[in-house]
Amino acid sequence: MTESNTRVEVRTEHSPAPVGPYSQGIRVGELVFASGQIPLDPATGKKVEGDIEVETKQVLANLKAVLEAAGSGMDRVVKATVYLTDLTLFPRVNAVYAEAFDIDPAPARVTVGVAALPLGAGVEIDAIALAS
Repeated sequence: MTESNTRVEVRTEHSPAPVGPYSQGIRVGELVFASGQIPLDPATGKKVEGDIEVETKQVLANLKAVLEAAGSGMDRVVKATVYLTDLTLFPRVNAVYAEAFDIDPAPARVTVGVAALPLGAGVEIDAIALAS
């Protein structure tokens, strides 16, 4: 349990190490702020190869690892933001996302079209969740 005003860094080897000056996540009190995850394999640090579904599955696996390291989980997410470089792929990303967030009610969400993402990723997802 953390005090409500204490910021605690979240780290896990099961999600890629940050590629810049940021944390994988921060826990403040009973909230977890998970940084945006792109489709990097945590073991190699390299972008996974494959279609948007493969990328989205890796992004969600990375996000899940950060949340679990913070004492939370996908079922505790209250807000997510999805960033896509090609909004025509939204239905395909949405199908994979729906499997990962098969909870009722589903988290609040924003989907944003962007010009580019780090390392040529097609999708990035961040989240805010309740801690256990």
